[in-house]
Amino acid sequence: MNLVLLALTLAAAGPDPANWPLQPRPEVVRGFELPAKPWLPGHRGVDLTGSPGQPVRAATSGTVTYAGLLAGRGVVAVSHGARRTTYEPVVPAVTVGTPVTTSTVIGHLSGAGSHCSPATCLHWGLIEGKRYLNPLSLLPDRPVRLLPLSSTPATAGAQSIRTQAVHSTAPPPPQPVRSTASPPASSSNRTGAIVVASTAALALAGGLLLKRH
Repeated sequence: MNLVLLALTLAAAGPDPANWPLQPRPEVVRGFELPAKPWLPGHRGVDLTGSPGQPVRAATSGTVTYAGLLAGRGVVAVSHGARRTTYEPVVPAVTVGTPVTTSTVIGHLSGAGSHCSPATCLHWGLIEGKRYLNPLSLLPDRPVRLLPLSSTPATAGAQSIRTQAVHSTAPPPPQPVRSTASPPASSSNRTGAIVVASTAALALAGGLLLKRH
């Protein structure tokens, strides 16, 4: 009777905001890696660092639809509409059909069958129908992934403008200097001048001799 009243109360109040299944907020040691094809390897959930015996809490409100061993590991599943969250390896503290609210303790973390062996971690999953989703998407304070900085077209354009401006204001290259001096006289020209001068001198001397005679 009490379970029925609690379920009706949850339905009337609406869904609670999601929360981390381990407290205090754990470290994500491995993120969600959805494979390109269903049959390919991947990581269909996230691994949260923890310690053996640590309380595991429901990340969302809902109803426990599985609590027991699965492939040798303790698993608890909480369904809320078409979605269900899964937690493993867990020693269940609830039974199938139990309604839970966000942060209700549903079990304790087991050191056996851990994805992070020899360390201990909680594998937290989210499934909608047959699709695996990233459970971190449930959290209002989910980790933010920073993207690497990259050059944008606007930046490239600005760089081009700056380059053009530098080229447009740069002084023109120096022009070759042309000499205005007359080229030196060749040896043949000098020889001709000497011959002319000698001839003139002889003619002058001959004229003087004629006058004396």
